[in-house]
Amino acid sequence: MNKKIIINRVAKILTETPSAQDIVKKGKGREKRFEYLAKQMVNKAIAEDALVTAGDDTGIAILFKTSKKKKNFWSEMINDLKLVYHVTGIKNALKILKNQNYIKSLRPDEGEYLYCWFWGVDKSTRGNESKVAHEMRDEFLRRADMYNIPLYAETRIRKNMIVYQRYGFELFHTWDRPEGDKMWFLRYVPEPLKSQKS
Repeated sequence: MNKKIIINRVAKILTETPSAQDIVKKGKGREKRFEYLAKQMVNKAIAEDALVTAGDDTGIAILFKTSKKKKNFWSEMINDLKLVYHVTGIKNALKILKNQNYIKSLRPDEGEYLYCWFWGVDKSTRGNESKVAHEMRDEFLRRADMYNIPLYAETRIRKNMIVYQRYGFELFHTWDRPEGDKMWFLRYVPEPLKSQKS
């Protein structure tokens, strides 16, 4: 694993992500802000054993094992005043926390779950039948099945929502955001867990 290359790739993918576009303060030096955010995200993922890579690090995801009782990842990062100063600005930080509170309210009240905080594939390996994306999907589902806990994700990109569903996730909520676009909420539930609930 080459940490520097991973950070650079995450930064590039963030520039294409609607949520990151919203939170990274506009203006001079914006590229550096994306790099700073990517570095913080990758460091947090490594510290919590949540970094998933595939295809010579061209596919990168951050997959946390968490619960409703644990602090929100964005809340933790926003508490770092350097992130507010270098990346979001105060106005964006407050909006992030408000949105994240709503997002987290849609997750289980009890027990642990996996949360896909970030998932991206470098442009060079994208495509409908991307081997890298399939490797990553297999790893996500393997972890959910191994722990026998649900896996949650959300996206504001319709194409990604369709891909998630093709990968075995169910769409369980759609949010018409105050900003005027949609966010889709998805989850994968391992078979044994489905059987327990029925």
